[in-house]
Amino acid sequence: MKLYSYFRSSAAYRVRIALNLKGIPYTVEAVDLLKAEQQTDAYRSRNPQGFVPALELDGGTIINQSTAILEWLEEAFPEQALLPASPLARAQVRSLCQHIACDIHPLNNLSVMNYLKTDMGVARDLARQWYSHWIQRGFFNIEATLRAGAGSFCHGERPTLAECYLIPQVFNARRFKVDMTPFPLITAIDHKCSEIEAFQFAHPHRQPDFKA
Repeated sequence: MKLYSYFRSSAAYRVRIALNLKGIPYTVEAVDLLKAEQQTDAYRSRNPQGFVPALELDGGTIINQSTAILEWLEEAFPEQALLPASPLARAQVRSLCQHIACDIHPLNNLSVMNYLKTDMGVARDLARQWYSHWIQRGFFNIEATLRAGAGSFCHGERPTLAECYLIPQVFNARRFKVDMTPFPLITAIDHKCSEIEAFQFAHPHRQPDFKA
């Protein structure tokens, strides 16, 4: 498999974590979002939506959108399951995933931030306040959900799809200097995941296209 990825894309980061947790071999082809390589004809011929990630299967079929990729991986490679067994537990994990994928990430992705700063003329410090606001609002809700549950990770005693979504969002929060003090459970889960090779190898700083 080939993963079209950008080292700092949280959506691509999610997929790298899942592939690593499942032990699925893959290669990375970097798509530089800052150079708008995702908008080139060559890339759009593979992924008409013009986003990363996209996962190219061995036969040439391409799946785009991280949520669709992650669900496909779970169905196609069920042995290292990233969703719990019971329907209720699966729904709870998916709820955490969707909170990040739908309520936090879309408000802070690169295209939104570029629009705020370039098209709307929002000052850089105000754009950072925007970013921090949506991260903090989302993390307060996630922290409350985690307090109501039990386990060392988001759900139970091992990583699930929820960590695939959460850890990239924590990386983004730290990159934008969001105060993580109010979120001890999220911080503890991030620390546990940082000790697992699958997360280490997926980290943006370990990617072939990493730029400091």
